[in-house]
Formats: sequence, structure tokens, C-alpha cells
Amino acid sequence: MEELEALSLKEISESVRGAVKPVRILWQTPDTIAFVARGRKGRSEFHNDPSDEVMYMISGTMNLHYLTPGGEEKILVLREGEIMHCPAGVPHSPRFSPDAFLLVLERKRRPEELDRFDWYCEKCRTPLYQAVRKVPDYNEDPVSRVYEEFYSSAEKRTCGKCGHVAQRPA
Repeated sequence: MEELEALSLKEISESVRGAVKPVRILWQTPDTIAFVARGRKGRSEFHNDPSDEVMYMISGTMNLHYLTPGGEEKILVLREGEIMHCPAGVPHSPRFSPDAFLLVLERKRRPEELDRFDWYCEKCRTPLYQAVRKVPDYNEDPVSRVYEEFYSSAEKRTCGKCGHVAQRPA
């Protein structure tokens, strides 16, 4: 058995603040993942993952946009010190500033499970792009990878219905 240890969320948040990667993995075991994330400027996609997530707002405030089964977009405001549960399969978009920090606890993905990342036109809500990925290791920073894929292509960012082009976050 490994030695048990306590981690300081304050110290970890400070280390993430100055890091290139916006996420620090605390642990990845065969069954669980825990990480601290700082907000990303311009986050706009909806993530649909195959496991439940527990989110605890370490500092700052997050607007968690989510889609109901009927496709309606709603927003849950998660304030510093608050915790929430997001069931598997609920498309959600955590939007918070780069000065805010979130603890996320999830079940590790099973080999057959897929994560989906969906973008919609901000003008007419038409689907723009979907990335479907196996996420066996969160150290690979899957969100940054699909962001680069989406934002590097004007074709993927252009709405086929109204012609609006999603702008890359500054």
C-alpha cells in the first residue's frame, strides 16, 4: 500500500495559475480521476462525458451552461465553496475566468467509452462541429486538443445555416 497524503487545493491552484496547461491531474487510478482546472477564455463547447462528475468551486464563480434533454440551454451558477453533481450524458460547458479554480472528480473512462465535444452556432444554435474521442489519459489534455482542432479550421467554425463564423478566443 502507498502512503496516504493530503493535498493543498490552495497550493495546487497557485501552481496551475502560472502553468502552460490549464489542468493539473491530482490522481488517475483505475477507477477515479481528480484534477484542478483553471478557467479558459472563450470556452464555448458542450462536453458530454460517459461518467458522472462532481465539481467543487475552489475559488471564483463558474457559469455551468448545460443542455436539457429537450435541447434548452440553462445555466447553473456555482460559487466559491459550492459543490455540484453533473450526471453522465448531460452536455455541459463550464465557463469561468482564468483566475478561478475548480476541482473535478470523475470515474476513469472504460476502454469502450467516448467523450463528445459539441460546438453550436452562437447566432442560430445550429450544430457546427462535433469531436468524439477516447480519453484514456487526462494528462493528454483532451479539451485543449479538440479546441485546437476546432479553432484551427474556418470551415469547422462557419455555420452552414446562417454563415456566422465562431471567433477564436483572444
